[in-house]
Amino acid sequence: MKAVKVRNAASLDSLEVVDIDAPGEPGPGEVRVKLHASSLNFHDYAVVAGMIPTEDGRIPLSDGAGEVEAVGEGVDGFAVGDHVMSVFFPQWQDGRPPMGSFETTPGDGIDGFACEAVVKPARAFTRMPENLDFTQAACLPCAGLTAWRALMEDGNLQAGQTVLLEGTGGVSMFALRIAKAAGARVIITSSSDKKLARARELGADHTINYKSTDDWGEEAFDWSKGGVDHVVEVGGPGTVNQAIDAIRPGGHIHLIGVLTGRKGEVETAALMRKMGRLQGLTVGSRAMQLRMIAAIEATGIEPVISDRFALSDLADAFRHEQDQKHFGKIAIDI
Repeated sequence: MKAVKVRNAASLDSLEVVDIDAPGEPGPGEVRVKLHASSLNFHDYAVVAGMIPTEDGRIPLSDGAGEVEAVGEGVDGFAVGDHVMSVFFPQWQDGRPPMGSFETTPGDGIDGFACEAVVKPARAFTRMPENLDFTQAACLPCAGLTAWRALMEDGNLQAGQTVLLEGTGGVSMFALRIAKAAGARVIITSSSDKKLARARELGADHTINYKSTDDWGEEAFDWSKGGVDHVVEVGGPGTVNQAIDAIRPGGHIHLIGVLTGRKGEVETAALMRKMGRLQGLTVGSRAMQLRMIAAIEATGIEPVISDRFALSDLADAFRHEQDQKHFGKIAIDI
């Protein structure tokens, strides 16, 4: 079967399309899944670009959606023919989060979904939302669940609140869908007026071009008449102080990305004065994913898909992501 492997020293140029043996029959507690789709996340890019070290020959991509082909002994949650999608942290089923380790994350510590079929423990999957196809479902396990956890699990988003989203990537666009379904107002930032116009078409209530508006945090504070309730913070050190400027007293900053770097200064006095909450989070548990699926089915919300690439063109898909040409998610057809 076809697969893509990371060859060290890892880079987009070293990604290799290979033929490998198909997985055999699933063992006790396992399922074999024929994969139909995956999608790209920044975490995947960090692995294939060498920013996150991984073993030579690793099969990348943390997201996968497909159809159960075979079921091992003792598996009672799945049957042949079921449509399933992957879990980012297979060891985190429910409860308090574990230490933020990627040892069991597909495409990082273990092989991922850039291939045609896998055999994995049943706990590494959930059912798909009934209203979504394979490509849409493959956009959910990392970006979709991150947005869901931030706003609904940790943030307890309420109707009438205001959410500030940074950029128009996969997490931000799914957060837009969630926030509007919950009856919240949404502000979105971007450096592209074209992307901001598309965001307004999808329901954004206010948009800010952060290239032409230096103090965009203050503008968000003023537009929301006293500060936003939530910020989905994807930039990290380069943007978090703007997020502090934007929040209301007691507002919540959900730190989910470090696109501007891993270290930087945080205006702690300003955060204290606002009595704000700055919380780091990485994706979520399998139980959270099941609650997200139920909400997707109840509301009909769908991920925003920008582009689709074939598995054999995975390197080009990552270059497209690298150039920030996408709006929402980049999907991979398998």
